[in-house]
Amino acid sequence: MLSKFLVNTFIKDNNNTKEKKVRNKFGVLGGAVGIVVNLILVAIKVSVGLITGSIAITADGFNNLSDAASSIITIAGFKLSNMPADKEHPFGHGRIEYISSLIVSFLVILVGLEFVKSSAIRIFNPSKVDFEIIPFILLIVSILLKLWLAGFNRYIGNKIDSKALKAAAVDSLGDVFASTCVSISFLASKFTNFPIDGYVGVVVALIIVYSGVSLVKETLNPLLGEAPDPELVKELESLILSYPHITGIHDLIIHNYGPGRCMASVHAEIPSDMNIMEIHNIIDKAEREISQKLELYLVIHMDPICLSDDEIKVAYTEVSKIIKYNPLIKSMHDFRIVGEGDEKNLIFDVVVDSENLKKIMDEQALKNDIIEAIKELHPEYNCIITIDHDYT
Repeated sequence: MLSKFLVNTFIKDNNNTKEKKVRNKFGVLGGAVGIVVNLILVAIKVSVGLITGSIAITADGFNNLSDAASSIITIAGFKLSNMPADKEHPFGHGRIEYISSLIVSFLVILVGLEFVKSSAIRIFNPSKVDFEIIPFILLIVSILLKLWLAGFNRYIGNKIDSKALKAAAVDSLGDVFASTCVSISFLASKFTNFPIDGYVGVVVALIIVYSGVSLVKETLNPLLGEAPDPELVKELESLILSYPHITGIHDLIIHNYGPGRCMASVHAEIPSDMNIMEIHNIIDKAEREISQKLELYLVIHMDPICLSDDEIKVAYTEVSKIIKYNPLIKSMHDFRIVGEGDEKNLIFDVVVDSENLKKIMDEQALKNDIIEAIKELHPEYNCIITIDHDYT
């Protein structure tokens, strides 16, 4: 397989994809191969377009030129994102990779809009397209080249989990479809004088614009703050709960500062009657070991939980039953009773389904429903409820 051959030839330690230098080499290789392949395609398609007078083929050729420029930006993005952290950017420059992808996306849209205009002019002012067998064969070769490039970008994109390279793979597949349409229209020009070239040019141009818009959305998500990878969340939760005396976790938040650059914070529930130094050593060990294993920066906040008191145990069981049947509530944590005698505060947090909560009721209405149900059982409790949102 050519993709594996290129990776093994130019990246010696290619299985160590967590290493930033190795990851950077993958990005540079992907960009370099993209430049070479796309420049070859530009030479083929622009030549064929000029020889035959086809606006659709010429448009497709200039689309490949923008792809070559995109590959240059991709290389620059990987290089710049690998710069070390500094005073102004303590978490490094990893998000530059996303910004470079965004620039590429806008370039793709710009090229597409320009050729919508050119193709529309061709529809209203048609000119003859001369079909020739050699240019047609060259177009077929270009489709096969682009198909291979899509597979190559997908292969290395999956290997290092790069949004930029995965986006390039999707863009390449879009180009394969566009080039196939162009080739069909070129072949059809041999049998009809209808200005099919202009119409197909518009279709190809709109596909290019759509591809660019999709790439913008893909690269904006991590910049705006998308939900973390579910697999990372699951592994992080599993590792934290594997440490002794940590009975539960909540309020997990993961910030993405670029590929391989994450910061996570979480609240860990621990028995309130434990020695503070003993549990601190456990938490400190968990932070250090998990940070190293998952290559992120983890901060754990300790939440002491008392469930050995009979009154708390009874109240916890009763409140658990109340919230169990509410589909808007995902979980409950930080449960405690504060005060004595007739003045007791029942304090706890609930994690809600934020999206559905907004559709059905507001937070205060949800609190009132829970408080009303608790008051029926324990009118002596003053309920203090905090609504939490799930950020994973």
